[in-house]
Amino acid sequence: MWLIDSSIGRKVVMSVTGLALILFLTFHASMNVVALISAEGYNWICEMLGSNWYAVAATVGLAVLVTLHFIFAIILTVQNGRARGTDSYAVTDKPGKVEWASQNMFVLGVIVILGMCLHLYNFWWNMMAAELIGTDEAAIALATNGVYHIINTFSCPVYTSIYIVWLIALWFHLTHGMWSAMQTLGVSGKIWFNRWRAIGFVYSTIIILMFMAVAVAFCAGYVPSDYQEVCAAPAGCPCV
Repeated sequence: MWLIDSSIGRKVVMSVTGLALILFLTFHASMNVVALISAEGYNWICEMLGSNWYAVAATVGLAVLVTLHFIFAIILTVQNGRARGTDSYAVTDKPGKVEWASQNMFVLGVIVILGMCLHLYNFWWNMMAAELIGTDEAAIALATNGVYHIINTFSCPVYTSIYIVWLIALWFHLTHGMWSAMQTLGVSGKIWFNRWRAIGFVYSTIIILMFMAVAVAFCAGYVPSDYQEVCAAPAGCPCV
């Protein structure tokens, strides 16, 4: 109850859920890079996940984390808007200048959520959801062919451009959110404040570059050497 009712409790929930989501992004980015190396390897990972109970359970858990993070972000934004402006994070040791990301965390978060919805439409809906619902035999056959869906999505420059904008917004959100979360949880101090900022910057940049490398490479026409072309190709791109 304290976590919900108190301002500090809300910030703790935001920090814990944010760090958990960063761990998920680390796994997801590492998984995506496999698609640049081997189509069989990436599709094997997709098959291992698929609609298996542990993958479905993890997806539900992830949805809960995202929902909590977003709800508490709204609460903190409204609360801080009434009290002291739009800064959603309580930081005891701020740098000389307030970061642009710090002043626009909620807006960046909205962009991230919208991009995530597009991502779910392009991938989750055509993969895990297709297996769970099981209404379209062609879709079920392609459900674990992750490389096919990557090619089908990023062959469209419009989608790729939108993804890049999304990833840039996510980068700003992560670079500020990581060190701010550590500050809220009391792991940071005067010595570690700048260190966590540097760690957050480097770590977030690596994650985003991994995602971006996949999008740009497949948009440029890259295809893994072991990829087997699929004959039936539903048009998922508005450019076609």
